[in-house]
Amino acid sequence: MNKKQNKIIKYNKKALITISIIILILVLVAILAKFTLTDNVNKEAKAGKEQGIVQEEGSSNQNVIENESDNSNKLKLSKYAEKAEEKLKELTEDEIIAQLFLVGTHTNSDFEKLKEKQFGGYLFFADFFKDKTEKQIQNEINEFKEVSKVPLLISVDEEGGNVVRVSSNKKLISEPFKYSSEIYQNGGFEAIKEDTIKKSNFLSNLGINLNLAPVVDICENKSDYMYSRSFKQGKELTCEFAKTVITASKEGKVSYALKHFPGYGNNVDTHKETSIDKRTYEDIYSNDLEPFRTGIEAGAEAILISHNVVTSIDPEKPASLSPKIHTLLREDLKFEGIIITDAMNMGAIVNDYSAEDAIVKAILAGNDIIIVTINKSTKESYDAIINAVKTAINSGKISKEDIYEKAKNIIAWKYYKGMLE
Repeated sequence: MNKKQNKIIKYNKKALITISIIILILVLVAILAKFTLTDNVNKEAKAGKEQGIVQEEGSSNQNVIENESDNSNKLKLSKYAEKAEEKLKELTEDEIIAQLFLVGTHTNSDFEKLKEKQFGGYLFFADFFKDKTEKQIQNEINEFKEVSKVPLLISVDEEGGNVVRVSSNKKLISEPFKYSSEIYQNGGFEAIKEDTIKKSNFLSNLGINLNLAPVVDICENKSDYMYSRSFKQGKELTCEFAKTVITASKEGKVSYALKHFPGYGNNVDTHKETSIDKRTYEDIYSNDLEPFRTGIEAGAEAILISHNVVTSIDPEKPASLSPKIHTLLREDLKFEGIIITDAMNMGAIVNDYSAEDAIVKAILAGNDIIIVTINKSTKESYDAIINAVKTAINSGKISKEDIYEKAKNIIAWKYYKGMLE
């Protein structure tokens, strides 16, 4: 072997050693980087667990860690619990009970009687607004507000289409609000958003702060009682409709109540008669509940319960009087807001229950607010509303603590809405 060949061999050996060292260094760096990354992930996961954060196996932190902005839509009524408790100290027992009622009235002719009771709020119908000017309505609503110790919920049913309690008055607006389905067909969800904002501004200007809408029931047949008032677009789009309305409502001062839980389906008119919903639980759970679930996730503040008897959940009681329906809403859908009954003077209730019995059962079921409608034939029932609850407390049917908690939640909601400071 000559000198030239020896030099080549020595050079190759050195190169091989150098390359091996470089490879070894790269491997060590890669291993070190892996351990460092794993350690950081574990630290983040541990921090997440300490904050109540759950990360699914194999998913990235960016997608699954829930930060404060992700929770921004959730109601935080508990934040106002202490203030609400202080406010309750200013009220008598009768006035605390009265907070649970949203009293339907057609005119302000019973104003003197009404103002004595300090009810939580009022529901006004079309004849209250008929032929009045904007100023007249503002003044009359202010009459109710000025004598109330706690700011009032002033509510209406302003869905659009054939349920337009306020916009049916041409002195207030050029044309009534349209059906949600019609608005969507003409302009999609952007038009739904614009309609919600316009509606909110219109109502708020008059002094109204709660709209018992939108209807998020899924109805498929034109013969269904609720079909014309529904979104008519199936589950997925109705979910998006619920989300759009609730999200848009946050831009104004009017709260919206999703209705009619747990979904009206193809049932008959509960204004007139008892309605029996015989659909399977699987059908209701996988279909009808979804728009409510989506609306809750978007920040829904209130949900209105129907009077349908849903046999697959509770074959004995209307939804509005059923603890099982309310448990479904609270525990399964995780709703923390305000539950409101449909009006207790409807046929589905009065055909089978006395007013006093229905009110007690509605409270025991889990409702926060009960809608009671007063008309000329029942003027003296204002006292009966309060007395029915007091009698139930005295007999042990209802606990005073339960009434107190419901009133506290309602007042906390009023703080949340900015009605109290």
